[in-house]
Amino acid sequence: MEDHIIKGRGKKFPYNNRQLSWMDFNYRVMEEAFEKENPVMERVNFLAITASNLDEFMMVRVAGVIDQMEHGVKENDLSGLNPKQQYNKLSEKIHEFSEKQYSCLNHSILPVLKKHGIKFKKIKELSEKQRAFCDKYFDKVIFPVLTPMAVDPSRPFPLLLNKSLNLAIRLMNDEKETFFAVMQVPSVLPRFIELPKDEDNTRDFILLENIITSRLDELFELFRIKSYCPFRITRDSDLDIDEDTDDLLTEIEKSIKQRRRGKPIRLEISSKCDEQLRDFLIEMLGVDESEIYECRGPLDLTFLSKFGRIQGCENLCFKPIKPVSPCPDFYGYDDIFRAIREKDRFVHHPYESFDSVLQFVKEAAKDENVLAIKQTLYRVSGNSPIVAALIKAAENGKQVTVLVELKARFDEENNIHWARKLEKAGCHVVYGLSGLKTHCKICLVVRSEEDGIRRYLHMGTGNYNDITARFYTDMGLFTCKEEFGEDASSLFNVLTGYSIPPQYNKFIVAPHGMRNFFEDKIRNEIENAKNGLPSGITVKINSLVDPPIIKLLYEASKANVPVRLIVRGICCLIPGIEKTSENIVVHSIVGQLLEHSRMFRFENGGEPQMYLGSADWMQRNLDRRVELVFPVEDEDIHRRCDEILEIMWNDNVNTRIQLPNATYEMIGRRGKKAHNCQQEFAALAKKALKKKVAEDLANSSQSKSE
Repeated sequence: MEDHIIKGRGKKFPYNNRQLSWMDFNYRVMEEAFEKENPVMERVNFLAITASNLDEFMMVRVAGVIDQMEHGVKENDLSGLNPKQQYNKLSEKIHEFSEKQYSCLNHSILPVLKKHGIKFKKIKELSEKQRAFCDKYFDKVIFPVLTPMAVDPSRPFPLLLNKSLNLAIRLMNDEKETFFAVMQVPSVLPRFIELPKDEDNTRDFILLENIITSRLDELFELFRIKSYCPFRITRDSDLDIDEDTDDLLTEIEKSIKQRRRGKPIRLEISSKCDEQLRDFLIEMLGVDESEIYECRGPLDLTFLSKFGRIQGCENLCFKPIKPVSPCPDFYGYDDIFRAIREKDRFVHHPYESFDSVLQFVKEAAKDENVLAIKQTLYRVSGNSPIVAALIKAAENGKQVTVLVELKARFDEENNIHWARKLEKAGCHVVYGLSGLKTHCKICLVVRSEEDGIRRYLHMGTGNYNDITARFYTDMGLFTCKEEFGEDASSLFNVLTGYSIPPQYNKFIVAPHGMRNFFEDKIRNEIENAKNGLPSGITVKINSLVDPPIIKLLYEASKANVPVRLIVRGICCLIPGIEKTSENIVVHSIVGQLLEHSRMFRFENGGEPQMYLGSADWMQRNLDRRVELVFPVEDEDIHRRCDEILEIMWNDNVNTRIQLPNATYEMIGRRGKKAHNCQQEFAALAKKALKKKVAEDLANSSQSKSE
């Protein structure tokens, strides 16, 4: 059992270290890259995801631990580790993880690609035709954008971009004096290039840096090249924002620029780097040994995400899960508002098309009876149709209010861009509340109708992002019930003005009330169990970190409340501990799609309650963000959400179960039928739409016969 778990036992309750738990999650993603049953291009993509995940983790979480160390913080966290101990364990785990990434690439993925006729070649392996192609590509495309930079007393070591790929070069002149230079591998060019077919008719590729290093002599003609080494630095990229500023947008823009100059916290170098170049980079970048990662392959494996989607290899990928359109709940309706007036409507993405959400905003933008649209935006796509519809609405004279969260990590620049476009179009743009991120997902449409003003709502578990909606699993609820509409208006008044947070009719809103709500719900299940009433908690979230919630779940377990948790990522709760958490089971689903929806089911003494929303069980979601959780009251939708939870719980293809030592293992499937919840949801969506079409045809035939 790991030390950080044992030390956590010495506290009031078992608590797994958050950072180490996140690394365990990334290991689960890497297991998919090793999984032989997965198509090879999907394994390539999973490996790329682990690299992208690790980049962000280093830039924010590891950087945060280092910052604590530098500021002399010595207090232990709930797992019993102080920042120095956390860093040492993380460093060991990340170094081990990096080695496994390259073992996966070199020994598990590349040989399978080769069997399928796909190869990465080195310069010495090229045919004459391929070498001629590379020379021409270098002369015509690469050379014009290269910038070799000498490093000497008159030319200091340059400021290198965060996560950029570079070459360090050691040179010698005729007097045998040593000089150094660096050069960025141009990020404006493709990282991998397909070569002309050779006699064996395979698909051959070469990396951009390999073409460059084959021609280094021509870039440093006054010197002899003694050695070179690819390297890459990762910088501390957490923004330090003064929210008391008079201009938050300008303050964030300034902080984004500072991010590019953050302190290096990781140096990746080729394992073939010679000692002199290594010492040169250590001195210039000011890193220590624990921050150096020697890589036995190409640096920056994030390039594999594009490689995994090259044309012509579709047979080496998962069969795509294509959303059904229209969504079954909206089939047969030309007027989306009429559909919502008749009853609440539910959508399950990406199995059902995100077009229903787009249509909701687009119809509102052009409907002459719509008076106002209010919407929150946390992460949107680069060419967002949602934003385009909001701009169109403003141009059509609607009152449009948009809360754009400028502090959405690593999406700040994109959100600033959209905020300015929205303002230019005449929308009222709000940047959120000081000290809080606005993470709730809600769109309110105010419409004038014959019987008065009616408010239509969309509330979701995921972002208004048409791109991620294709591979993130999320849910949305449409309603025009008056109590929900009143709550939505009140919430936007809090977000845009100085309103005191109200007593909501239906909404559960953080940071005012959500923590108490969930804690009360768990306590209610404990009381019901003690009184012999039906009890149970089933929750699906992305992360479980919050100590008071975890402590209450342990109390629920001790009271014999069955607790089922589907937690994709970080889980600081430890299940299966005798007399503490033996009635808690934790599953993690990692599959073809990224599980993103949040669902909360409480047995409630035999009258089950279901809630959906944007919040995970983390301190930041409950105490430092504006989050929205809402009840599912429609019986049909409630039944459907119950079914969704059960299908996910019974998954035995994508699911790992957490053990009492905080490690994970695949659910045993011996002798059992395979249940892949994501494939089953896709099949259910198709079946539901097919049923709607058949009913429509039957009704149409009956009308004609009458």
